[in-house]
Amino acid sequence: MHIIKEKFLKEAAPPKTKAGKWLDAWTMVVKAAEWRSIHDVRQTYRSADPVKVASGRNVIVFNVCGNDYRLIVAIHYDTRRVYTLRFMTHADYDKNHWKQEL
Repeated sequence: MHIIKEKFLKEAAPPKTKAGKWLDAWTMVVKAAEWRSIHDVRQTYRSADPVKVASGRNVIVFNVCGNDYRLIVAIHYDTRRVYTLRFMTHADYDKNHWKQEL
């Protein structure tokens, strides 16, 4: 898979923090992945969930570092692209404001 806005991930969390290390590992896994559906994603990340947003599209939400953070991406399986959209704390995620922005 090809990650769009990979720089966003590097800026989302300092590299030596727990979240930064998780994002680095996630990046390597995604680049090597051959995902064709959410089922494939869940084979690697069981807690990945599709969520419908205001635009009517689905995004995928990954739990980061247990329950501390959320990474929100859009996956275009047909073009093998993963678009990074949001990285936020669990508390900010729960406010659901992000759903209206996407």
